[in-house]
Amino acid sequence: MRKNSIKNTRINGEVRRELSEIIRGSIKDPRIHPMTSVTAVEVAPDLKTCRAYISVLGDDEALARTIEGLKSAEGFIRRELASTVNLRNTPQIRFIPDQSIAYGIRMSKIIDEVKEADESGHTGEDLSE
Repeated sequence: MRKNSIKNTRINGEVRRELSEIIRGSIKDPRIHPMTSVTAVEVAPDLKTCRAYISVLGDDEALARTIEGLKSAEGFIRRELASTVNLRNTPQIRFIPDQSIAYGIRMSKIIDEVKEADESGHTGEDLSE
């Protein structure tokens, strides 16, 4: 099975959906932030390992605590995943902090600042001469 096959894409989506449900509804660990989302999942083609990218609406400390809580609950999460998703193997899950949303917000602010600086510094002269 190729990495980007239709079957693997479908498995990634199903595992992401089920992980989100398990994290949101089944885990009672106080370290896990209530605004936690699974942004992406990459299941290996052999179905042995899985990387789950986790995003938290909050600061870096909340993200670190959430990742720690998820790592400690990995056995429970894996057992719940095995009962809901019918796969030959239940993958070993690695939780990875996803900084892409925070990065996008930061880049958007930088772009806005550059646009404001450009508009305020623009004198209307043609510099093409």
